[in-house]
Amino acid sequence: MKKCIWSLFVLAMLVACKEEKPVTEETPEQQKELAATQEDLHADMENAIIYEANIRQYSPEGTFAEFTKDIPQLKELGVEVIWLMPIFPISEKNRKAEGNLLVEDIKDPEERKKYLGSYYAVADYEKINPDLGTDEDLQQLIDTAHENGMYVILDWVANHTGWDNWWINEHPEYYTKNDAGEVIHPAGTDWTDTADLNYENQELRTAMSNAMKYWVSKFNIDGYRCDVANMVPTDFWNKNNAELREMKPVFMLAESNQADLFEEAFDMGYNWGLHHIMNDLAQGETDVNELDEYMMAMDTTYQKDDYFMNFVTNHDENSWNGSVKERMGNASEAMLAMSYAVPGMPLIYSGQEYGMDKRLKFFEKDSIPKQKGKVWESMKKLTELKSNNPALHGGRNAADYQRLETNDDDNIYAFQRSKDGNKIMYVANLSEEPVSVGLMSVSGEFVNVMTDQPVTLKENQKVTLAPFEFLLLQPK
Repeated sequence: MKKCIWSLFVLAMLVACKEEKPVTEETPEQQKELAATQEDLHADMENAIIYEANIRQYSPEGTFAEFTKDIPQLKELGVEVIWLMPIFPISEKNRKAEGNLLVEDIKDPEERKKYLGSYYAVADYEKINPDLGTDEDLQQLIDTAHENGMYVILDWVANHTGWDNWWINEHPEYYTKNDAGEVIHPAGTDWTDTADLNYENQELRTAMSNAMKYWVSKFNIDGYRCDVANMVPTDFWNKNNAELREMKPVFMLAESNQADLFEEAFDMGYNWGLHHIMNDLAQGETDVNELDEYMMAMDTTYQKDDYFMNFVTNHDENSWNGSVKERMGNASEAMLAMSYAVPGMPLIYSGQEYGMDKRLKFFEKDSIPKQKGKVWESMKKLTELKSNNPALHGGRNAADYQRLETNDDDNIYAFQRSKDGNKIMYVANLSEEPVSVGLMSVSGEFVNVMTDQPVTLKENQKVTLAPFEFLLLQPK
């Protein structure tokens, strides 16, 4: 799976009208990156953590340069993949303000300036939003990440563009139109600040693919996070992503859990199902049985080498549905640990590492707090465990997952991960009442990773856990 061999005509396709961009000559450092194999990249993902960088909101300045300063400290948190939210110029036409209000409807020019637009309304696929910095600033960010052993992937919006993207005037045939011949926004959405692309047009496919190759060629980026990947035909992704892999090993993340996307095109998807169950458990709207059913369904729906990104927050959840504390309350730490302990790759969203307890504005400038505290320390402990214990491998060769029987499977979520003789146990009371937990067939000497305290367990021995208290146990 995910092993497609394509002819080397790919580089010849890097020319087309305005989309034409010269293939820049690789530096020695880039040659070193290009020499890695796709298999090496997959191996790196087994214990990787991905960081979603919201450059606009990461600092008061909102620039590449300010984020680059903090890349070395992300190593403390085990980050191996940096995902940059869209870095492209943002369309002004039909730009959203608040509610159903458009910026162009606001009379006060100073008020209009507040609204910076959606990152996902792209005005030009081959330019950088000047608010974020220059080409040189982006290259410095990427080089710094590579020097620190991290991959950099760009957020890519292939399903739609902004309304003043130059394609609309020069290539209207690239867009979906209604019966009156008018370009429309994506059907079934409220994304009225974007124009839907028509993948029945083969020239569009070529132009989109060339644009994606441009960033790999010019900046030596390491892959893409593809927005609403399931809304773009899978056969486009299969061909395009194989061609990208002919250029260098790339890591491809789909914002989707649609199974056929992982047969050839994508390395990792979104674990939306787990995330929604986490929210519901934290809010007392479901019990552990639903979580069990979901984990079993994952086994039957996907292939063994498919894997997913686990998260307690991201840019959508934070801005539209609330901070981690708002949604998960006292369950926040148990859910964070779960996102590291279950199969898959954990995500850290900008500000989460600092325990950010606010919704970041989506259309306006904002900034995250930067005071390290309990969440940072918890992440460091979880990172150390994931980095050093193969029982938490979560990629194509993930460690085994086994549900453990307890005396209260409605409220207690207990499982074991194991690989090559290494083991980890997660035991959590996912209810709002204290529970006396009995693990039916577990005994031995353990260390609670989060507290460094020894724990002795005997078969059927009961341990009382407070509401949303959890144990992450490693054998001594």
